Amino acid sequence: MTIHADIVFENGSVFDGSRLLPTSTRVAISGTSIIAVGSDVDGVVGVGTRRVDLEGGLLLPGFTDAHIHPIEGGLERMRCDLSPASTRDEYLSIIRAYAEANPDLPWILGGGWQLAAFPGGVPQASDLDAVVGARPVFLANRDHHGAWVSTRALELAGIDRNTPDPVDGRIERNADGSPSGVLQEGARLLVSRLVPDDTDDDNYSALLAAQGYLHSVGVTGWQDAIVGDYGNHSDTGDVYLRAAKNGDLTARVVAALWWDRNRGSEQIPELVARREQLAHERFAASSIKIMQDGIPENQTAAMIDPYVVPTGCRCGAGGLGSGLSFVDPAVLGDYVASLDALAFQIHFHAIGDRAVREALDAFAEAQRRNGPSANRHHIAHVQVVHPHDISRFAELDVTANLQTLWASFEPQMVELNLPVLGEERSAWQYPFADLANAGSRLASGSDWPVTTPDPWAAIHVAVNRTLPPGDADYTSKAFYPAQSLTLEQALASYTSGSARINGHDSAGRIAEGFDADLVVVDRDPFASPTELISETRTRETWVRGRQVF
Repeated sequence: MTIHADIVFENGSVFDGSRLLPTSTRVAISGTSIIAVGSDVDGVVGVGTRRVDLEGGLLLPGFTDAHIHPIEGGLERMRCDLSPASTRDEYLSIIRAYAEANPDLPWILGGGWQLAAFPGGVPQASDLDAVVGARPVFLANRDHHGAWVSTRALELAGIDRNTPDPVDGRIERNADGSPSGVLQEGARLLVSRLVPDDTDDDNYSALLAAQGYLHSVGVTGWQDAIVGDYGNHSDTGDVYLRAAKNGDLTARVVAALWWDRNRGSEQIPELVARREQLAHERFAASSIKIMQDGIPENQTAAMIDPYVVPTGCRCGAGGLGSGLSFVDPAVLGDYVASLDALAFQIHFHAIGDRAVREALDAFAEAQRRNGPSANRHHIAHVQVVHPHDISRFAELDVTANLQTLWASFEPQMVELNLPVLGEERSAWQYPFADLANAGSRLASGSDWPVTTPDPWAAIHVAVNRTLPPGDADYTSKAFYPAQSLTLEQALASYTSGSARINGHDSAGRIAEGFDADLVVVDRDPFASPTELISETRTRETWVRGRQVF
């Protein structure tokens, strides 16, 4: 019996997850699946078939964001959201207005400020005091590796000039040793532990708000890069499971369960039990997130050689030498091998070249013990990669999980990264082309709310190595342009590459038998200058044949 299509997409271009198909290509879907792809699909067209006119635009697989924090993003959008602004005065104006509009809130919470808006990346508690008075404030910076806090928050936490830095962080200080109002990495917990916990209902609302926003930019699935008790963020696994069981979770999601760096292998049975508890068709807790280092901006990214701190540089307090390895590399390989043997995927945060090497060494140890893995391990961020380690990604079958939007000469890069990295290491940053040319698998993600979740902004930078021309921080100088990806490579990374990371083998491609997770955009970016990629806009988003935007 002939299966008739419910919908046929026609009159546009089609990218199938790896390449651009001939211009005459049409795509037919029935129920949740793609049933025909080609120039002639008339055999499955029936009386009730709906025709979707692409109007010269592009049809492509739904984007899978391979590294994102959507509930945090949703919460920030619901709270004091600083992400639309870029200067000290703009931030303080938003904070003042939010505080005045919410006089009964016990804490002012939110985030999204940029380090480059302040000398040395260090704003002052006194600025917050001036606009909120004696109220406690905790505002994460846009990369969530630091927090701006008020004097009252410092007082509640008992932080003063005599408080020692924790081993995994730093309290920024004024010249007299008093705390300035910024807490880096693990030091954030000194205050965040006092912040009222988000309720499950808060997190549920944030998840649904985030999902709607992500569908509006064409994202149909993602990997939540931290699910567990981390800082003042409670474990949101049960929130996801509730949404999945209620039918509210339309996206397909994988959770990266948080590896507590203050514990060891004794937590593994708990992670196994958590994976079993959270199993669902739309949601799986099959990955483990290990944060191996910090970021160069505050000199906590783990580097092989020490940071350079030039005289007069606006680059923070310094003094950390070569950065921090949050998990002892002497035992990291044992942890990774044990998790790999239990069929967990490992999702590393590794930004510095030493952290990247430590992660690769751990995967090599796991492979030595267990043999080749089918667990699709990946390393996120890969900002600074030593040239000797480029080939190891393909050799170990480790995917490079790219946050491509960061590869540009934006203020944070120019003022806080380049000076402390030095000329040679600066050129090793975000080596997308080198990784691709060495045969590495690529995936892509946004790290939202660190930066926008719009895949087209990230794809624009991947191809052009500049921010979009309309961005306030745009400069025409390309960031090491030899490391650019082609448009096909960048799109494949964000579709089929990221779907593979999540184990969604029926998604990420437009081919017969695959899930009808699809995005319609308003133009064919292959037919326009690459400088216009970021102008691409989502018209429609479909998940398993259901229109969700």
